[in-house]
Parts: sequence; C-alpha cells; structure tokens
Amino acid sequence: MVQGNAFVEWARVHGNRYGTSKKAIEERIAQGSDVILEIDFQGALQIKKAFANAILVFILPPSWEELRSRLERRGEDSADVIEVRLKNAAIEMAQVSKFDFVIINELFERALFDLKAVVHAQRLKYAAQRRARADTFQSLNIT
Repeated sequence: MVQGNAFVEWARVHGNRYGTSKKAIEERIAQGSDVILEIDFQGALQIKKAFANAILVFILPPSWEELRSRLERRGEDSADVIEVRLKNAAIEMAQVSKFDFVIINELFERALFDLKAVVHAQRLKYAAQRRARADTFQSLNIT
C-alpha cells in the first residue's frame, strides 16, 4: 500500500508501521462525516499537508509521572518497552506547538468534553454550515 500511494499518511511508530487508508478517509469526507484519527504527530502533520482544513488536536498527559503510571498499569509492555515509549513521548510532545488544540487528559470525562467541544466548534464554522445546511442558506437567499 505504501508503494501504491494508498495511504494518506504512514510512519514507523514504536518499531511498527502504521498508516491511514486514503480511500477510507475520502469516502467518509464525501459522505459528510467527521473523521477522527488517533495517530502520532508524524501522521498528523502529513494529514495537515494533505487536508488543509484538518484540525490537529494533541492530547497530553497531566505529568510524566502519570504517563509512566498509566503505561505500567496497562500491563502490556515490559519495563524496557515502557522506557522506549517514554523517550518517544518526549519527542512527540516537543511537536505540540504545531497543533491547533491541546487537551490535557487528567480526567477522562473532562478530556472527552473538551474533544467534543472542538468537534462541535468545527461543525459551526461557516464553510461547514454551508455544506451541512445548504437548504437553510438557500432559503434565506444567502450565497
């Protein structure tokens, strides 16, 4: 798929390759759906280049201690893997200024509320409303 240019973005993350299908994104956009991707900063910056109207949201942990604790509580990774993930997190967090919004995931409910607020605000932008509510604009003779 990489050679066939079938990904809108792809990168190596934590020693694995990850990518997002160009076809899947384009189909959802054509349907008028919101598209939310959970990807690393490399992929996010590629998405922004491919889709100028993409909104980038960076989710930060409340502290390094809490990030380490969450990785350990998951029980999925060895201590060595956790150290690699923490080193990678430092590299990723250094990119936060390139994002449009930052959510600090201290309390899940608050972080979810913040993400919903970003999505809702984007739906209220002029261009989004013109697409979603074209009939209203037309009936009001607004071009």
